[in-house]
Amino acid sequence: MSFRALKKVDEDLTRHKEKFDAKKIKLVGFISFLMGFAQAFFVYVMSSYFKLSSGMENLGLFYVVAYVVTLIILLNFHKIVRKWGKSTVFYFSLVFKIAVISFLMNINPSYWGVGLVMLYIIFGNLEWVSLDIIIESFSADKMSGRIRGRHLTILNAGFLVGPFLSTMILEKFNFQLVFLLLFVFNCLILLISILGFRKVNHKFDLDLSVTDVIKKIWQRKNILRIYYISFVLEFFYALLVIFVPIYLLDLGIDWKGIGIIFTVMLLPFVFLQYPMGFLADKRWGEKEFIIVSIIFMFLSTSVVYFISSASIALWSIVLLSTRIGAAMLEVLRDSYFYKRIDGHDVDLINFFRTAMPMGYILASSISVLLLLFFPVKSVFLAASLVVFSALWPAIFLVDNKCEKELRRNC
Repeated sequence: MSFRALKKVDEDLTRHKEKFDAKKIKLVGFISFLMGFAQAFFVYVMSSYFKLSSGMENLGLFYVVAYVVTLIILLNFHKIVRKWGKSTVFYFSLVFKIAVISFLMNINPSYWGVGLVMLYIIFGNLEWVSLDIIIESFSADKMSGRIRGRHLTILNAGFLVGPFLSTMILEKFNFQLVFLLLFVFNCLILLISILGFRKVNHKFDLDLSVTDVIKKIWQRKNILRIYYISFVLEFFYALLVIFVPIYLLDLGIDWKGIGIIFTVMLLPFVFLQYPMGFLADKRWGEKEFIIVSIIFMFLSTSVVYFISSASIALWSIVLLSTRIGAAMLEVLRDSYFYKRIDGHDVDLINFFRTAMPMGYILASSISVLLLLFFPVKSVFLAASLVVFSALWPAIFLVDNKCEKELRRNC
């Protein structure tokens, strides 16, 4: 596709076609809460399952393989959505994930389990991206900060409860009970989704190759900058989600203590994200807060490297501080991005969400190399340095105008 054709495809922001649907946004919110709970129920103990199943300490390779496959699918995901529609793809992602969980319920930790959990990661990511596309279909740009902030707040309220319950179950039982509860919750999500989205299966007509999408993105410098910032956030999540539970267990903290630490750690995602989205919409835009978030994340993550205490209180405070910046950055990167695209830009949404597999692939690959020569805590220093690298593109972002600025210019 030529450059001129790409420019024609790339709609100007002022000509976005939007259809705000408050009822569907509320439905998505409820589904997001259940999905957040289900994901957090397993994601924070996933690395321990890999370790138990494989007997290995260096787990990065499993994540690399899973996220390479995810990345390849996401780069072509707009073609799948184009053919089958948003809701259908969402349903099938859920169905395949439920099938994987049903197998995990019936086998003991082994290399078969490792393979199944890798499939769980792949279908779980496709499920989230599909829901993301559905949300944008019912959103309005001027409310992106509030919509994304509310969505993330509800989602993370589910996240808040999940790790505490899963770690308590592991303290007394085993992974089979974790998988059983995962199965029940995902079946419930599928049932509610089918009832709620049965008349929502938007398709789009644009047929772009992966090369066309990359060319299209390349012309949008601010999209590239926010993509890199998103990648850095996912890189941070990858290293801390994979290695913090293992490191805490090595320090002698039990699963009950880890559950308490993680619950405290996730509080900023519940209490900060809607206010940040509101302020970005109403008062200041996203750029200034993005810069502050990155600096806060860099400083707080650097501290983690120097801690070797087994104090639950200390770890709760330190990990809470890392998530304050992450919670702010998560909602701000979404708010910024979705104000610059609309529901028809399925290709851009899919590309934007490749930041997660890219983050996990590079984080896992780097961790494999680091752990060959350095202790586990070295990954936290690597995470802080990568976070710092996001400061440069953040400084050069062209800020979105908030409602206050738009009124002033009228």
